[in-house]
Amino acid sequence: MSYLYLFIAIITEITGTVSLKASNGFSKFYPSLSAIVSFIICFYFFSLAMKYLPLSISYATWAGLGLVLSTILSVIIFKENLNTIGVISIIFITLGIILLNTMGTSK
Repeated sequence: MSYLYLFIAIITEITGTVSLKASNGFSKFYPSLSAIVSFIICFYFFSLAMKYLPLSISYATWAGLGLVLSTILSVIIFKENLNTIGVISIIFITLGIILLNTMGTSK
C-alpha cells in the first residue's frame, strides 16, 4: 500500500508541476487551481507513504521520478529541448532510483 501512496503522490506532483507551468505564473484560473489541488493531494499521499517507507527511499523516488517524468512531459507538451547530457542524466537518475529501491534500504 505504501508504494501505491507514493505512486499517487508522484502522479499528482507531476500534474501539479505541469499545471503550474500552464498557469503562466498563476494568471490562468483553471491551471492554477489544478496546480494547487494537485500539490495538496500530492503532499497528503506523500505523507502517507512516508509513514511506511524510509525517508531516503520515499523522497528519492518521489523527487527522482517526478523530475524524470516532468522532463519528459515538458518535451512532449511544451516542446522544450532536451540535449544529450539531459538524456544521460535522466538515465542515471532512473538507475539510481532503481538501485535505491532494490538494494539501498536504510532500515
